[in-house]
Formats: sequence, structure tokens, C-alpha cells
Amino acid sequence: MNTEEVNPHLTAKIVASYVAHHRLGPDQLPDLITSIHRAMGQLGRRPQPDEVLIPAVSIQRSVRRDFVICLECGYRGKTLTRHIAVRHGLSGDEYRQRWGLRSGHLLTAAAYSEQRSSMAKARGFGPKP
Repeated sequence: MNTEEVNPHLTAKIVASYVAHHRLGPDQLPDLITSIHRAMGQLGRRPQPDEVLIPAVSIQRSVRRDFVICLECGYRGKTLTRHIAVRHGLSGDEYRQRWGLRSGHLLTAAAYSEQRSSMAKARGFGPKP
């Protein structure tokens, strides 16, 4: 359905129904009308394909023993959790979902995890004998 073919009376009925049940400022009304009209024009169309993501390195090469590599930009570090949050605005789960990674995909290098684990055990953290 094209936006020129959208019946303005249908748009008005939807807007009136929405306004009857929600509080809306006068400056928000034009945006509401536009968004409803645009949405009705998109009915019956296939959604636009998402952008094609090309990783900075292959997924298999992104996790190494001593470092991990960000698929977004190629950053190389011991852990990616803070990097992807600050630089790309993604949580670990959002990053994995964006790149189609399994839920257990590592965001921390194995050697770094082992180092932190042994350091914690040496300081007395963890299960007591």
C-alpha cells in the first residue's frame, strides 16, 4: 500500500482513538499523525533488509588464548565487555545477537580469565576446603 493510497479518514480514526486513551501534548500530535500515516503506507510491504554486517575479522579468529578481537571495529584486548559497551553502545548479549554468535561465545581471553581465577584463589576467594 502506498502512502498516497492511505485513506486519511482511517488515519484520523486511529489518531482519535489513540488520543482518547493517552495523554498527548499539542506539539506531539503532528508526529503521531505522520508516523501512523507512514505505518499504514507500509502495510503489506516486505520489511527493508537490515544492513549487511561484515566483521573486522572472521568469527573463528576473533577469540584467541591471549586476546579477543571486536567484530565491529577490530579492537584487540583481553576483554571486550567494556569496549563494546563504551565504543558501540551494546551489551554482551546484544553484541552476540547482532553477530549471530552463540550465547557462550567468549568476550574475555582464556589466559586472562585463568590469571584472574588463580589470583582470586591465591587471595582466598572461592570455595573453602
